Amino acid sequence: MKKFVMAALGGTLAGALITTQVAGPLIAQEAERTENVYEQLDLFGDIFERIRAQYVEEVNSQELIEAAINGMLTSLDPHSSYLAPEDFDDMQVQTRGEFGGLGIEVTQEEGFVKVVSPMDGTPADAAGIEAGDFITHVNGESVLGLTLDDAVEMMRGPVGSEIIITVVREGVEEPFDVSIIRDTIKVTAVRSRIVGNTVVLRVTTFNDQTTPGLEEELKKSLEELGGLDNVDGFVIDLRNNPGGLLTEAISVSDAFLDKGEIVSTRGRDPADGERFNATPGDLAGAKPIVVLINGGSASASEIVAGALQDHRRAIVVGTKSFGKGSVQSVVPLRGDGAMRLTTARYYTPSGRSIQALGVMPDIVVAQPARPPEPEGEEEERSIALQPQSEADLRGIISNDSMTEDERKLLEEERARIEETAALRDEDYQLAYAVDILRGLKAVAPSAQP
Repeated sequence: MKKFVMAALGGTLAGALITTQVAGPLIAQEAERTENVYEQLDLFGDIFERIRAQYVEEVNSQELIEAAINGMLTSLDPHSSYLAPEDFDDMQVQTRGEFGGLGIEVTQEEGFVKVVSPMDGTPADAAGIEAGDFITHVNGESVLGLTLDDAVEMMRGPVGSEIIITVVREGVEEPFDVSIIRDTIKVTAVRSRIVGNTVVLRVTTFNDQTTPGLEEELKKSLEELGGLDNVDGFVIDLRNNPGGLLTEAISVSDAFLDKGEIVSTRGRDPADGERFNATPGDLAGAKPIVVLINGGSASASEIVAGALQDHRRAIVVGTKSFGKGSVQSVVPLRGDGAMRLTTARYYTPSGRSIQALGVMPDIVVAQPARPPEPEGEEEERSIALQPQSEADLRGIISNDSMTEDERKLLEEERARIEETAALRDEDYQLAYAVDILRGLKAVAPSAQP
């Protein structure tokens, strides 16, 4: 019995010794780190007071502290920042879909402002600003060395006023100036059009209007075509869509998925991770889908494209997306400001992170440059004079194998095909997507009676 007591006592002493040996250094290290933090805060206070007392010009203490806070946040990554009260108000207005400005989504790269994408129908879009452009000067003043918020502030101004930005574009040797007239930006989150028997849903941003707009436009298009049975498929156009609300990206993905994971987020603490799953109901009725993306498709756009691609619910066509795979949480702060802080990465259903990699299309299709206009009418006239087919020849034998109704249906189908062919000159990537859906319908097995 005495041996057992001694053994137990020995174990207790050893446990106490190990605990002391491990916990002691850990506590000491934590105390040292805390002491270093307070020393750095004291240093900050010393510098702050020295600036207030001795800087060549009088400074605003509040602006100085805000600049320090913003500098701390922007040093983390390009998407974390401090939002002063007026900036926080602007951000809340933007998520509702109407605001003043140029109509571009921007980030910062190598000290310059980089265009993620211009928004459809905005002054920047009309002026020819493209995804990937670098803005180096605003009204002749360099943006190099400014924070992103400061550079954006330079581009703000009254509606109707002119701004001249200097742009550096890949493939163009010299920088060039672009004049833009500021305007009120009214973002229509979703627009639709019908090409042949294909419904094209153009999603320009992910704000509070996106899901209701998607449902409304889809319903309108189906009514125009006479129901889902008459639809070849759907094109979801996410090109130059800079993203927006995570909740809207999940909602749009859910609209076309019956089940399974849409996206997951993982922060520094594993307990903070979240998974978002689809609910039953596919607005497209299991019809084939093509998703269009390009280098201006970012964030929420990539969530939708990645989810539909991983579930093999859609064919992704276009060029590699932007590659913003991080989640920013907006935390309101005292004084009516807020902090935008990167708190997690998001992952597609297959577990891949697209951070800095982007979503790679299933079929890579670049948008070619517009072909040059014909130089003269003489060549066009000579082409028009040549017979284009047997039907153009004089005195041909008629086709007696078709009824008038069959001939009418053939003409309607021919018109739809020619519409898509004409679309290639306007938007080659969209025409490619429509052709894919028409091809899928052509090879799909017919329903058994």
